[in-house]
Amino acid sequence: MNIAIPLPEILALIAPQRQHGNPGPVDTLTGIAALDEARPGELTFLGNPKYTPQVPATRATIVLLPLDYPGPGPGPGQMHLHVPDPSRTLAQLCAHLEEKLFPPPPPDYRHPTAIIDPTAHLGDHLHIGPHVIIEAHARIGDHTILEAHAHIAHHARIGPRNWLKPRATVTEYCETGARVKIHHGAIIGGEGFGYETHEGTHRKIPQIGNVVLEDDVEIGANTTIDRARFATTRIGAGTKIDNLVQIGHNCRIGRHCILVAQSGLAGSTTLEDHVALAGQVGLAGHLRIGRGARIGAQCGVLSDVPPGAIMLDSPAIPIQTAKKLMILKQRLPELFKRVKALEAHTATPAAHAQENNP
Repeated sequence: MNIAIPLPEILALIAPQRQHGNPGPVDTLTGIAALDEARPGELTFLGNPKYTPQVPATRATIVLLPLDYPGPGPGPGQMHLHVPDPSRTLAQLCAHLEEKLFPPPPPDYRHPTAIIDPTAHLGDHLHIGPHVIIEAHARIGDHTILEAHAHIAHHARIGPRNWLKPRATVTEYCETGARVKIHHGAIIGGEGFGYETHEGTHRKIPQIGNVVLEDDVEIGANTTIDRARFATTRIGAGTKIDNLVQIGHNCRIGRHCILVAQSGLAGSTTLEDHVALAGQVGLAGHLRIGRGARIGAQCGVLSDVPPGAIMLDSPAIPIQTAKKLMILKQRLPELFKRVKALEAHTATPAAHAQENNP
């Protein structure tokens, strides 16, 4: 990370409600690091109260702290900046740094190796990188960025201000809304996995639908979203999908959902708005996950989940039941000892003899 931002600029961006201390000779921010790893010239933050004991020992020049931080003041050459939410403040600062570190490719650029069908409709102010392929009758919205080896198949429609990273693919007849971001290697509209078994052989069911990504959707690297058997596999506005997620054909994902890495959805599953799936969640097909439900890591979900529910374990069960079972599991060794002791205490002489002489 190559950061060099004057401290006055950082202070103006953060706008702390209170500040204490003096940075000494350091006049430039050179990095961002965790409390226990930060060095002079770097910024750190207290986002979780359990790390409060690490604050006095940190070597960072700038420390973002909550307004109610109870610890001692800054050390030599150090500033404490108090803000309502250090994590949110850091996110805002990183958004500013992102523009400097990872600037978007320039508009109005077409690499000579790009292959563009003459029937494709191209919007204004596009960036088209090396070896991009845009097939017949595809439409690309204004201010869109297509990085190297992005592939837009025939009749696909890409909305305005999209950003497709290298090797991202949008297949035939699929559509994206505005401000969609598709990361490296993701495939939107791969063939749905559908077969019928007849007389011991698997026969393919044609998959002739499409995928629609609504506005402000983000798709992680190497995620795959299958086109529908018919109609549409739909991802609702504002939904964010992590890397290595598999979404089967005819799934319908609501607005502002979160799907974390290695989750998998079998076909025709519906997630209502604001659902969150943790890592490696597996959903059986034809299920409905209610609005605002949260599914814990590695859950296997075999039945519908009501709105607002929090589920853990596999098969998934409500969190209250799961917590009770976790406690009971820890007590099983003790319980087995007690049962064996009771059996030994209550056994009759005949039973002892039978046990000793089977």
